[in-house]
Amino acid sequence: MTEPVPSAAETLAAWRALTDRLEGASSRAGRSSPARLIAVTKTVPADRIAPLLEAGQVEFGENRVQEAKAKWPELRALAPVCRLHLIGPLQTNKVRDACALFDVIQTLDRPRLGEALRAEIDRAGRAPELLVQVNTGEEPQKAGILPAETDRFLDDMRGRLGLTVAGLMCIPPAAAPPGPHFALLAKMAARNGLPVLSMGMSADFETAIALGATHVRIGSALFGARPAPDPAPPGDEPRPAAPSAG
Repeated sequence: MTEPVPSAAETLAAWRALTDRLEGASSRAGRSSPARLIAVTKTVPADRIAPLLEAGQVEFGENRVQEAKAKWPELRALAPVCRLHLIGPLQTNKVRDACALFDVIQTLDRPRLGEALRAEIDRAGRAPELLVQVNTGEEPQKAGILPAETDRFLDDMRGRLGLTVAGLMCIPPAAAPPGPHFALLAKMAARNGLPVLSMGMSADFETAIALGATHVRIGSALFGARPAPDPAPPGDEPRPAAPSAG
């Protein structure tokens, strides 16, 4: 049975309630400013996103470059100050479009992608904020750098390629308690002097904030359950399409 699609009024009410919970969790964690809410809009049509933009939501996340390219140029006209995050795997043949469209790319996860980003940043003169995705659960079906390789990978991206990396992102295993994964990511970020931690989704964002999240990615709590994704289109480097919102 198909779940009913929330109305615009229901989505705005959910957004206000989530904002209150986010501010409460940040206050309990002793934070001087709340963690940032990234509204994950994968598979959500533009007419359902527009009310959030008009209400003042600033940060949005998309999983696929092509989907974002189809709907966000028009949406940006409603709120030019919004920030768009790529939170799904990025193929190197989509790097040019991704750098032109996204303000933040959260899924840097292999040397070849870093090299493609470096070349495009040099060519276009536009540098999105970059996060490294860490596969904290060491799951073979998920993208991301393994924890034991993260420090070396960061040194390579920042040293050899001269990329500015702002932080880390993770998606804990669905069946595991998320807290240890969030704590591990926070420890790695602190060790490497990285201020940004993108972790936590609809079911666990308060835990993530307690453990240091600066950004949480929330989709289903705003827009309802999503349909199963279509297979990713072929590319030069197919990557597993890990879920990036819950």
